[in-house]
Amino acid sequence: MKHFLHSLGPSMPAPKPDEILRAATGAALGLALTAAVLWGLHPGADPISHPALIAPFGASCFLIFAVPNSPMAQPWAVVIGNTVAALAAVLLLHTGMPMLPTAALAVMLAILAMAGLRAMHPPGGAVALATVLSAHPDALPGLSYLALPVASGSMALVGFGILWAQITGRRYPFRVAPDPTPHGTKDPAPDRRFIPSEQVLAATLTRLRLGSNLGVEDLARLIEAAETEANASHLGPTTADQMMSRDLIQVTPDTPLPALAASFRTHRFKTLPVRNADGSFGGLVSQSALVGLADPTLTAAMLIDSDLRSVTPETPLAALIPLLTDGNQQAIPVLEGPQLVGLITRSDMIALLSGHMPA
Repeated sequence: MKHFLHSLGPSMPAPKPDEILRAATGAALGLALTAAVLWGLHPGADPISHPALIAPFGASCFLIFAVPNSPMAQPWAVVIGNTVAALAAVLLLHTGMPMLPTAALAVMLAILAMAGLRAMHPPGGAVALATVLSAHPDALPGLSYLALPVASGSMALVGFGILWAQITGRRYPFRVAPDPTPHGTKDPAPDRRFIPSEQVLAATLTRLRLGSNLGVEDLARLIEAAETEANASHLGPTTADQMMSRDLIQVTPDTPLPALAASFRTHRFKTLPVRNADGSFGGLVSQSALVGLADPTLTAAMLIDSDLRSVTPETPLAALIPLLTDGNQQAIPVLEGPQLVGLITRSDMIALLSGHMPA
């Protein structure tokens, strides 16, 4: 009995308060703005007292704004799922059957249609049911109902969901494939090469009946994160301060191209830090930035890598692994305030990891 009662409790971790506030605020704004769009498409009604919304939009809003990673919240699922569900209800209403069988069959047909179109969207079932229950016998909805309010309202919700995600730093629509590698090749990024292929992941989700709840890319990211955490556990409490190089060869912002090239040849480094006149860190110049250049008037300041991430001496080394494996950085500057105190390169990380590999 204790085990059974435990299974009835919450099955998900508690969400962060700021994330819930982000989702709730976005849902409220999304519904209000969608009502304004629908009123603009069909003016005449009071947009405040009688907004041109349908109740299932509340459930669609929850998915779009609260769980934007869900396969059921993606634009195709929202728009197509709601629209074909409405179509199923409209077609069955015009058969003249009593309300109860019409409602039941409408939901059944909606589920079949959404599954066939790979547009599984739970609010679609509510669209089918609400359409039947709210229909007046003397004024049955026609095909125009599919366009307004169902399809147009769904598209408006998706549009505002995309905008809200951009404003609040989230990703929606959620990618269905990993981002391309920075090298422009078909090989997966190094941290993805030991993850099963997309086909294997999709087959696994299907076998476990999780395809509607978890996307292939979600599962890949989950495996990637788990492997990173497992690797991090082998590194223990090691920090950047323990691993970084401290005796650094630095250049000034006005160091000319010939002098930069000479430094790279002499010291055989892949990157050189730039030290400003006041002693603060000015950025990194990569050896690859010099390829094909011959203008002696070019300086280090003109070749600095602007897309650069830094860490502090207290940063755990496990957090540096993703920075050095995605191809964007050859080295990571370690800063204390504006001052550069060390540098960690890919060679440093390879040496560290090889020392922690089992014999």
